[in-house]
Amino acid sequence: MKNEEVAAIFESIAQLLEIKGEVIYKTLSYHRAAESIRALGRDLNDVRQEEGLQSIPGVGAAIAAKIEELLDTGSLDFYNRLLEEVPAGLLDVIAVRDVGAKSAARFWKELGVTNLDELEQAAGAGRIRAMPGMGERTETRLLENIAEHRRLATGRMLLDEADRAAQEVLAFVREIPGVEHADIAGSLRRRRETIGDLDIVASAEDPAAALQVFIQSPKILKVLSSGESKASVILPTGIRAQLWIYPIREFGSALQYTTGSQAHNVRLRELAQKQGLSLSEHGYKREDGSILSCASEEEVYRAVGLDWIPPELREDRGEFTQKLPVLISVEDLRADLHMHTTWSDGRNSLEEMADAALKAGLRVLAVTDHSRSLGVAGGLSIEQWGAQHAEVERLQVKLQGRLRILHGAEVEILPDGSLDFPGDVLARMDVVIASLHAGMHQPGDAATARILTALENPWIDILAHPTGRLLGRREGMQLDMEAIFRSAAQQRIALEINAHPERLDLNDILARRAVELGCLLAVNSDAHSQDQFSHLRYGTSVARRGWVTPAVVVNTWPDAELLTWLGRKHG
Repeated sequence: MKNEEVAAIFESIAQLLEIKGEVIYKTLSYHRAAESIRALGRDLNDVRQEEGLQSIPGVGAAIAAKIEELLDTGSLDFYNRLLEEVPAGLLDVIAVRDVGAKSAARFWKELGVTNLDELEQAAGAGRIRAMPGMGERTETRLLENIAEHRRLATGRMLLDEADRAAQEVLAFVREIPGVEHADIAGSLRRRRETIGDLDIVASAEDPAAALQVFIQSPKILKVLSSGESKASVILPTGIRAQLWIYPIREFGSALQYTTGSQAHNVRLRELAQKQGLSLSEHGYKREDGSILSCASEEEVYRAVGLDWIPPELREDRGEFTQKLPVLISVEDLRADLHMHTTWSDGRNSLEEMADAALKAGLRVLAVTDHSRSLGVAGGLSIEQWGAQHAEVERLQVKLQGRLRILHGAEVEILPDGSLDFPGDVLARMDVVIASLHAGMHQPGDAATARILTALENPWIDILAHPTGRLLGRREGMQLDMEAIFRSAAQQRIALEINAHPERLDLNDILARRAVELGCLLAVNSDAHSQDQFSHLRYGTSVARRGWVTPAVVVNTWPDAELLTWLGRKHG
């Protein structure tokens, strides 16, 4: 079993135990184990063989035995018995916004609700409002949240999950005898924020023979369809993947065709038709019937008088009519201005995170643990922040100039728009990140006013994950982004593209609009562990889709320029 599968089972166990009413320490132990497994960065089987499973934080003898049972058998008797006691459908119920384990238990025990459909039926029939402590407003909100949950539960993958799965398939395809080239295509190559199926394109001297090797591999769970050049399969993880294999001379046109998007390809075909050419995955067909093959994508675009268009821009949003920008790349990022350590809710120490930042090629790192009101994330008191500052200074000396460490905080925006730390504390910080984690359900005009008030604070440098969305879990706040952009531009406050795959907030469309209105941006990892600095590539993908150039992203700037911008407020 994969790490994620084991972690998901332990998460489900914790939730089922909560619904059942077990003591809190039992449920927390499974939550902690699931979190530690997700953060491993290594295969559980390797950890088992080398250090032993109990070397994993939060994994004791009992949970280690359960991991071994899952790894050895693919099943867990304890989990199966728990599913006999508590309806599995309640896991979907507690996935709805504002429905916790206690509420799910009440719905089950008082109304006989065992799944999401039954909950929706009960709410639609007015049975929720009749429950003590609920009421009509709660019932109305519950129906709204169920509708939101159904919209979000599309079964699409986040970018990091899709990346991992695609790289495994790509590595396998490249090992097939006769395969010359192979690359990722489809929406993953365009770096859409969520991905449905995986698309891989390859070239070979004998495409049909190479395709047979692919579909007959034990790495394939099920073959859905197969022809001379294309196969559609289900992977052991349940992910659907398509592989196209074409002759080497057609690789460029096939890659362009399968990358899409549909709207982009339609416009390209229309442009070709005006020049007497018919474009397909095999290349251009001339009016005399001859074929112009394209072994590279550059040849596809050059044939109709265009420069190569980066995959992230292929959405028919002006790439055929406007001058293409020199897009930002992950290599342009010199600084990461948003990350967390064990001082709040991070998994690694300050020194460990600094070491990982160096290995990621960064020159500047801002330490920005949560502020005091965010107790659920271990927010720091003023005194704790001061103690952390002393540790930052000690580490800065130890690093001997190899990495510049800035000390700030991710400061909560309070309900009235003020910040969680007073001005005299904020003035001592190198960087102040303002963010909103609580009160996410207030009306859009109230939330907008709250953020606009915060942006007037003289100490703010960056507004983090502005809409507050969590992909597949929570839609963003309905904010007046135009007003927020104009205020941020006036104050020269950078808007964050949070690179965590669950956030990617701002999204590409909003990022592009922000730049049009004169805003600065910051692409930050929001790393909570050493491995999460790699998230910067996902934030960069969002920026590229938003036509963003390095010049407007503050953490691409030379150190002196970045520090001057920060110093405009902090001195």
